[in-house]
Amino acid sequence: MAYHYVPIDASDRRLAAAALLAVSAGACVGVALSHTTTASALYASAPAAVQTQPAVAQGVAPAYAMRAQAPRAADMTPEGLVAVESDRSVPFTVETTAAQPSFTLWGLLALPVIGAIVSLFYRLGNHRTLPEMQKLGPVPTGQNPLGIPADYYTRLTMAAVTAEYTNVKSNAIFEEAKTIMPGGVSSPVRAFKSVGGNPIVFDRVKGAYCWDVDGNQYIDYVGTWGPAICGHANDEVLDVLRETLVKGTSFGAPCALENVLAKKVIEAVPSVEMVRFTNSGTEACMGMLRMVRAYTGREKVIKFEGCYHGHADGFLVQAGSGVATLGLPDSPGVPAGATAGTLVAQYNDLASVEELLKNHEVAAVILEPVVGNSGFIPPTKEFLVGLRELSTKYGALLVFDEVMTGFRIAYGGAQEYFGVTPDVTTMGKVIGGGLPVGAYGGRKDIMEVVAPAGPMYQAGTLSGNPLAMAAGIKTLEILQRPGSYEHLEKITKKLINGILDAGREAGHEVCGGSISGMYGFFFCKGPVNRYADATKSDTAKFAKWHRMMLERGVYLAPSQYEAGFTSLAHTEEDIDRTIAIAREVMKLI
Repeated sequence: MAYHYVPIDASDRRLAAAALLAVSAGACVGVALSHTTTASALYASAPAAVQTQPAVAQGVAPAYAMRAQAPRAADMTPEGLVAVESDRSVPFTVETTAAQPSFTLWGLLALPVIGAIVSLFYRLGNHRTLPEMQKLGPVPTGQNPLGIPADYYTRLTMAAVTAEYTNVKSNAIFEEAKTIMPGGVSSPVRAFKSVGGNPIVFDRVKGAYCWDVDGNQYIDYVGTWGPAICGHANDEVLDVLRETLVKGTSFGAPCALENVLAKKVIEAVPSVEMVRFTNSGTEACMGMLRMVRAYTGREKVIKFEGCYHGHADGFLVQAGSGVATLGLPDSPGVPAGATAGTLVAQYNDLASVEELLKNHEVAAVILEPVVGNSGFIPPTKEFLVGLRELSTKYGALLVFDEVMTGFRIAYGGAQEYFGVTPDVTTMGKVIGGGLPVGAYGGRKDIMEVVAPAGPMYQAGTLSGNPLAMAAGIKTLEILQRPGSYEHLEKITKKLINGILDAGREAGHEVCGGSISGMYGFFFCKGPVNRYADATKSDTAKFAKWHRMMLERGVYLAPSQYEAGFTSLAHTEEDIDRTIAIAREVMKLI
């Protein structure tokens, strides 16, 4: 845990200034004394016994400069050697003068004494005792161990975190980026459009922390949008990457590591009997969509308002106003024909799903089992069980998009957590250990329609990349260790409860929740059961919250409609510090 010792308020800044002035005054006095004649006269009048006296010393030193043609000692007689040594000797005389005392040194030695005396009198005059040097830590309810009011103790934390915040370099890099990349980013949400201001530009990450190019350190609750479940740059993952890297960065051919990761996924995820690796979650969902249509011979699919399945044309659909309707394109460039086969239902609303199933031949019902792209919205158990029953009843496949929840809310994903098994699952993020990866898998009879086993074509040059496979294998090994998911559950629940309590104490309407290492909250009374409920959140207030948390060292997803993530690297101290900062910010917004 970092300790910060910084000025707290205006009176303390005056104290620091007074101390510096005192030291400066001492320096001036010392320098002045070193140049006065009074001190020299006092020295001259001292008894001779205590004065340094001049002295003269004489002697003989060897002359080391030799003539080039001097004879060798081995060729000479003893008498000759004596003559040479005499010739090399040089007489010398050393004369010293009486030393003068160094009053500059005396003056400098006096500086700490002068400064300490002045600072002491200044402090006594203010009658204050602030715990500036006290270790920063969690803020207990009501009082901290020093007996200082909790709100004041939190103010110390805020001052410490914000003392030197700057984003000059980030701004410069981002302004340049906007001239060479659309919006200055490689993915839209990174531009901070939802929260205002410019984004920070990352320099490095490690564990639960990230650093920007200006040197600011943050506790990170984005985790590269989910993959960093073991913490950024985990040492064990880095070790296997180094070992794999020397063998090559890409093969474009079968790799033994694919078999290892595939078997681990099949063992973990209840619905998966075979798996196909891709390079991203979007690519996995594109392959899945084509596969379920090929397997069923039907074209229409049901998705849910507010659920995100990548940026493929067929998924960029906006629902009608509060009712399940035929989808309309939600992005320019998407032809109407691309979304004609996409139907939209309401999350946590079985009636809206059955209405569509009754009236259309549906290939698959596709959903995020826990919504993360409209903020954190959990399902009811009845909803998931009902979807399983309705899909089977009407001959549709049930697909869980577990790109976000897979290996995060449980080792076997949401389907293990809720006990509901779909027919097909898409995955990504965690299974690549922080490297680009995606996958889709399911029942063997369904997966065998994929080429080359079957007629449904899907391919990828970098699919099964050895680096991603190696990182994924090690990440899953770490997650299988005892206590991993218990730790995620404990710290994430403490974090979200602390944030919600802080909001309510400050008079805000807030609601939210968590499952294992995934959480989220909204600035509204709630409950939030679907996307329409989430849109009632005060996004302007969230934008203020986000910026003020950022400036105090907490990096959060830059959108009200994104879930947050914790990792095995987050500690109790990280959570306590974040809650203390949240408490202060909630009072200010």
